[in-house]
Amino acid sequence: MKKRSLHIILLMVLSFVHRVYGQGAQNAMPSFETAYALAYEGKTNTAHNMLYKLVNTQESKEEASLLWASTLSWRGDYDLARSEFNSILSENKTNRDAWISAVKNELYAKNYATALGLANKALIHISNDNELSRLQVVATNGVNGTAYDDNGWYNVESSVSKKFTRTNNTAKVSKDAKRGELENVHKTPVTEEKHKNTVMVNSALTFFDKRFDPITTSSISFKRQTPLGAIIPRINNSNRVGKNGIQLDLDLYPKIAKGVYAYVNYGYSESDLYPNHKVGGDVYYNHKSGIEFSAGGRFINFATKDVKSITNSLGYYTGNYYFSLRSFITPESNNLTNVSGNLLVRKYLKDAKNYLGLNVGYGFSPELRQFTSGDQLLAETLLYIESQRLSFEYQFTSKNNLSAYRTNVGVLRQEQSFDPGSYFYSISAGLTYEFNF
Repeated sequence: MKKRSLHIILLMVLSFVHRVYGQGAQNAMPSFETAYALAYEGKTNTAHNMLYKLVNTQESKEEASLLWASTLSWRGDYDLARSEFNSILSENKTNRDAWISAVKNELYAKNYATALGLANKALIHISNDNELSRLQVVATNGVNGTAYDDNGWYNVESSVSKKFTRTNNTAKVSKDAKRGELENVHKTPVTEEKHKNTVMVNSALTFFDKRFDPITTSSISFKRQTPLGAIIPRINNSNRVGKNGIQLDLDLYPKIAKGVYAYVNYGYSESDLYPNHKVGGDVYYNHKSGIEFSAGGRFINFATKDVKSITNSLGYYTGNYYFSLRSFITPESNNLTNVSGNLLVRKYLKDAKNYLGLNVGYGFSPELRQFTSGDQLLAETLLYIESQRLSFEYQFTSKNNLSAYRTNVGVLRQEQSFDPGSYFYSISAGLTYEFNF
């Protein structure tokens, strides 16, 4: 009797344990809602593991499989993600979210041709969809080698995509970190920008240690980026030795081919503080490795003399640094050739518009012998010959990147042409403000 009672008790205990364990196991199965919430919070690893359990159950739903495939894409496992998206779309060809995620997966992997094919196919099943049409354009631009914004393929309405593309694509970031740094700063005057218009205002003041009164200069310019290149009209103003002068200036940066663009400049003034006419031009070749070089010339027509100069430059982007060496070769009528050089070093901070710079110049040239503040030309005359200069610059942007501020401080040493061997010193400071829209 005792044994029978003991068996009954043991059976009851085992039954209770089985029920509790079964219920616990049931409760241990994660829910899609929890995984989805974790994904929105940016906790991809936890969401990924929970979704793995969900998609391997018989009750797995399409939305769980889609989110699972998306986490694979965000983690950089593009091949497996592609397989999962294909499985979903083979069952349901009208799943808009699956099409969008599948196209983005190929864009993340830089498979632009595949992304374009998927976008075209998606628009057959889901016609007139704005997001799919936008991704189609991005994929087309990728196939054609066109540059686009860093967030070009991300859906600005999707908080999930913005979180994951920034924080959870660890494998892709580590793989492409160095290339990403170069892309971040490797910009030219013809690089496509989000804002096509820029207004720039500059003001500078130069003090001399002897003989000369301070010089004040200012300028205002407008930059318009077009499909053919950039156009920058500018008005320069200079006030020195009791005179005020105005110069009209125009810069053009036309695109020639992929990686090749030109710089063309023309300036006109009726003031003796500036040359009557000045013409300049360079052709630049910008290689994807970060090396850039140019060759060109300058012609400056002063009231008393014309100056011709040959220019060339060599630049190099490495990581967040940019080095540029530019030389000016000016032939003279006495069979002498004057050569000067200028070295620019920049360290870029968070992007191409935030940087610290050092500028060193030495020698004689139509551009270095003039009054300058940083890289801003203040006045062009024939007063001085030999010069050496050192300047520092710092540019930073506002939080929304619509405004940029550049400050520069420089020291200049120049020889006086009317008193060879006699030098004077000047200190200059300038501020430039630009607004993008």
